[in-house]
Amino acid sequence: MSSVIVVGTQWGDEGKGKIVDLYAEDADAVVRFQGGNNAGHTIVVQGKQTILHLIPSGILHNYKTCMLGNGMVIDPRVLIEEIDYLKKENAFPPNTKLVISDKAHVIMPYHRRVDAAREAAKGAGKIGTTQRGIGPAYEDKVSRVGIRICDLLDSEVLTEKIKRNVEEKNFYLTKLYGEQPIDEKPILDEYMGYADVLRPHVADISLLLDVAIRQKKKILFEGAQGCHLDVDYGTYPFVTSSNTVAGNACCGAGVGPTKIDSVVGIVKAYTTRVGSGPFVTELNDEIGQRIQSVGQEFGATTGRKRRCGWLDMVLVRQSVRVSGITGMAITKLDVLTGIDKLKICVGYRTDKGEEFTKSVPADLKVFERCQPVYMELDGWTEDINTAKRLEDLPRNTRRYVDTLENLCGVKVVLVSVGADRNETIVTENPFRR
Repeated sequence: MSSVIVVGTQWGDEGKGKIVDLYAEDADAVVRFQGGNNAGHTIVVQGKQTILHLIPSGILHNYKTCMLGNGMVIDPRVLIEEIDYLKKENAFPPNTKLVISDKAHVIMPYHRRVDAAREAAKGAGKIGTTQRGIGPAYEDKVSRVGIRICDLLDSEVLTEKIKRNVEEKNFYLTKLYGEQPIDEKPILDEYMGYADVLRPHVADISLLLDVAIRQKKKILFEGAQGCHLDVDYGTYPFVTSSNTVAGNACCGAGVGPTKIDSVVGIVKAYTTRVGSGPFVTELNDEIGQRIQSVGQEFGATTGRKRRCGWLDMVLVRQSVRVSGITGMAITKLDVLTGIDKLKICVGYRTDKGEEFTKSVPADLKVFERCQPVYMELDGWTEDINTAKRLEDLPRNTRRYVDTLENLCGVKVVLVSVGADRNETIVTENPFRR
C-alpha cells in the first residue's frame, strides 16, 4: 500500500499533469482534492497533447479509478464537455472509472456572473481571477448555502436552493454592480439535465478510498495550482479560493493523515506566475521573453501569458515546510538550455535590511519591497531531451539539479527533460520503493 500526494511548490503551472500521468501508471486510484476548472493540466503522450481541467490526469490510463473529491467545486457543464472530449479523442479508456464525490460543491451560473462583475469593478486592483465562478462557489460553501452534488440529484432540494440563492445573488448583482438579474427557471432546467448525465458517477469517495487503502491499493492524490496560491499560505489576496497545500488532500478527499506515505513537490526549473501579485524574480527582459517563448508559458485554462523569472528558492523552501514534501520533481529543465548564465534566488532583502530565506513575508507591502539575492551558475548548450539517467546530463545541468536539491534540503526523485511522457529521468518512484 502507498498513498502519494503531488503538489506544486510555486504559483501553479509547474507541470503537475505530466508527473501525475507518469505516477498514475502504478496507481490504482487518482484523486483530485481541490479547485475547479480554473486549473488546467497538460499531458503530452507520443506528441499528442491532452488538456484537462477537472478530471484527474490519470484518466489516460486503463484500469484506473479517477475521483473528483469533496474539496472541489465542479461546473457540471465543463465536466460533461470534458468527458465527451476525452471519449471523442479515444482518451477515456473503457475500463477506467470516473467517480464524483456526492459532497463536492457545484458551480452555478450566478457564481460566474458574480465573479465577473466583482473583478470588473476592481479596475486596476484586479486579482486576476479566471472568472469561472470558483471563488463565489467556495463562498457559498463556507456560508452554508452551497449546492452539493447530492443536492443536484434531488430535484426538490435543487429547486429550493436555486430559488433562494438566485434571489440573494440578484440583489447583489443589481444593487451593488448595476448588472441585469438572472432568471432561475433556465438554471433549474439546465442543471436537472446535468443531474441525469452525472448520476451514475456519483458516490461517497471517502468510503471507496477507505476500502481501497484497506485492500493495499496505491492511491495518488492530485492537487491543482501551487502552494503559493493557497488561501492561507499563499501571497494573499493574490491566491485561489481553496487550500492547495498537501494537507488539504486529507480534507478534500476524506482520508486521515495517517494514511499518507509521501509528498512529491513539483518544482519548475524557473518561476512563473499568472495574474497579479508580487514576483521578486520576474524578468522583464530578453531572457524572460525567451523563457516564455521556449517554455510555451501560456495558461492551459485561460491562454494568458505567464510572467517568467528565475527560480525562487524562498518559495520552494516554504512549500517544502508547509506541505511536508519528501521528494522533489524538477520540470521543464530543458527550457533553460542555451542560456549562458543562470541565476537562482536564495533569499530576499529589503531596503530596510530585512532578510528572508525560508519564508515569504505575509505583509504584501514588505514583499513588494523585497529584492532577490542571487547565486549564479554556468548554463549549458547541449540537448538534454534524450537523457535517461542523471549521469547522462551535461556537467553544468547536473550541477544545477544538485544545487536545487541542496538548497531545498529534499532529494530529487524525478527530472523532466522534455514535454513528452518518455522524456523523463526517474531516480525514485514513490510507488515502487
